[in-house]
Amino acid sequence: MMTGNRVSLRAGSTHSSLAALTPFFLVVVVGGGSAGVNIARPLSSQLDATKYKLTLINPRPFRVALPATLRMIVSDVDDLATTALVPYDKLFHDNKGTLLQDFVDGINQEEGETSGVLTLGSGEKVPYDILILASGLSWQDFIAFPDSPEDVKSYLSSSREKFSGAKSYLLVGGGAVASELAGEIKDIYPTKEVTIVHSQRLLLNDTYPDKYRTSVARGLAARGVKIHLDDVVENIPTIGAITTRGGLELSADLIIKATGAVYPNTAFVKTLNPNTLTAAGFVKVKPTLQLLNYPNIFAAGDIVDWNEQKQAIKAGAHAQLVTKNVISYIKGASLKTYSTAMELIVLTNGKAGGVSYFGILWGIVLGAWFTRWAKSKALLVPMFRKESGLV
Repeated sequence: MMTGNRVSLRAGSTHSSLAALTPFFLVVVVGGGSAGVNIARPLSSQLDATKYKLTLINPRPFRVALPATLRMIVSDVDDLATTALVPYDKLFHDNKGTLLQDFVDGINQEEGETSGVLTLGSGEKVPYDILILASGLSWQDFIAFPDSPEDVKSYLSSSREKFSGAKSYLLVGGGAVASELAGEIKDIYPTKEVTIVHSQRLLLNDTYPDKYRTSVARGLAARGVKIHLDDVVENIPTIGAITTRGGLELSADLIIKATGAVYPNTAFVKTLNPNTLTAAGFVKVKPTLQLLNYPNIFAAGDIVDWNEQKQAIKAGAHAQLVTKNVISYIKGASLKTYSTAMELIVLTNGKAGGVSYFGILWGIVLGAWFTRWAKSKALLVPMFRKESGLV
């Protein structure tokens, strides 16, 4: 295990000269989402800044509060673009950390070594003694936000024009994204037609009990949302008419693929060792959330190969464990293991509605009053800002 002193690299290491340039013990976090923020901030208060250098690498100068994105793309309600794009300037306690706005292109560390070097998109080399991977998922339109605040402003303006100009909407997919988007559309355009086509027998997936999935559908149907289940749209245009696999003919002014994330942002991890990833690109980890053959590299959040739903609350649980384990690893103490948390979901139906599920006891379903208080009204934006050190 490591100690508080700088680790010596193996003789002949390709990155020994880079690591020797600094007297600090180097801790690097890749990704500034739910997991990365909730690791970088507590580490900045727990690590002695005279001995340790903490760096967060992220392509954007801000964190996107993902629960707010669906409301943001439909309208300017609550002016979320000013609050849900959360800057990192207050993230580190007493400024004991550095933000590098860039993306990681590759990792250079051989098995058996105790440190390595990242290559960034700019070509810069960043050495590390401990590396924490929290790069998250890649999202598709309409929630694939650009990386600069100026581009985000233009992107949102264009998106809102598309929603405003359409008289009908077809959402392909019936998971959390499609369900919540349908509610946001109905809030702003209650008389316009919204249709969902979902490949499964009920909305969402089999992680959740039928009674909950039925309740979600019932809430949407009460607002006039049309739902077609057990059917698939194979070729998805952005406008016009489609015929489903089951022969159903539908048309809409705006057709949206609302199936959620596309893939994990882990292509750069392949340069470490292709076997560190599953076929789908998720990072294989031990129960301590360390990579299998790299004890100084941890992973957290949506990129982790773990049998649970990908959610911010799970990323937060990963972050707590990784933070503790990084400190223990530095001290040479034993590491704790991750246990899958109960499944829960708080699903909005516009600003005033929704339904929530907690996988405890017999499975608890709570309606609009709780969901509105917990999420629908503010979309967790205050929590996201507090996590980043903002009031």
